[in-house]
Amino acid sequence: MANVTDDIDRILGQWARERPDLDTEAMGVFGRIYRLSRLAGDATEKAYARFGIARADFDVLATLRRSGAPFQLSPGVLAASMMLSTGGTTARLDRLEKAGLVARSPDPDDRRGILVRLTPEGHTIADEAVTAGLTEQQRLLAHLPPEKSAQLSTLLRDLLGGV
Repeated sequence: MANVTDDIDRILGQWARERPDLDTEAMGVFGRIYRLSRLAGDATEKAYARFGIARADFDVLATLRRSGAPFQLSPGVLAASMMLSTGGTTARLDRLEKAGLVARSPDPDDRRGILVRLTPEGHTIADEAVTAGLTEQQRLLAHLPPEKSAQLSTLLRDLLGGV
């Protein structure tokens, strides 16, 4: 694949002209990561919207779905898995419960606790939405050969591991 320039290259060129003393390599990396994140986020958001859910709703449904049978977690475990506050999780749960996608019930092992579980409809929506979201993400990666996609994943994992 030929080297292609992009808007980030233009921005880096401007900084090189105005401030040649700056090493802008990090700006190039993170500028591209940010733009890709926005593009991928917007594409998956549209995919999830077909099921009447937002990305935040999908996060809850997907976390419950991938937890395995019986597809239920405490609100605290759910919040920690999504890296959210319990308050932020509560608002999402209220919305999803109203939509009939999750249900809350008392925890039989902790009389003060509550469990959140996927309803059958929530299970179906989670499965359909994850497929639709992955289809969009794969579409965005389709122009890269599989070995480059795997290399990119490894590089990003290494970057995250060092932060």
